[in-house]
Amino acid sequence: MATRTSRTDPLTLEVVDLIGTVVARYHDEYERAAARHALTGVQARVLGLLSLEPLPMRRIAQTLKCEPSNITGIVDRLESRGLVERRPDPGDRRVKLAAPTEEGVRLARALRESLDFAREPLGGLSPGERLVLRDLLVRMLGTGPG
Repeated sequence: MATRTSRTDPLTLEVVDLIGTVVARYHDEYERAAARHALTGVQARVLGLLSLEPLPMRRIAQTLKCEPSNITGIVDRLESRGLVERRPDPGDRRVKLAAPTEEGVRLARALRESLDFAREPLGGLSPGERLVLRDLLVRMLGTGPG
């Protein structure tokens, strides 16, 4: 059974600071990778999200925690570049899904592959250590068993 820790426990504060540093590095590198492809960071994140599965605008907005009207503009710009297309949802033809084109999928893959900030440090961990890290992160996010 895990023991409860104080929010001001020094170890907890150190872990929170380290997570913040990792997040900041991730965002910085993602912005730089996006800029190399003439995209904003949020355009790149939308494209990356859509490369996993086509989504309705409102779901993209919920996932990225922003206004649906902002997502519409972002999808419009990605569509004008031939990276995204709108198509009817097979489950509800009244709903439009944003989906990546083949070029959009290629670009999303290139963006993911260009994020080196964690690859080298993670490569220094054993497969077992990476598995433990993954499982701990999943537990922290409450998205899996644990």
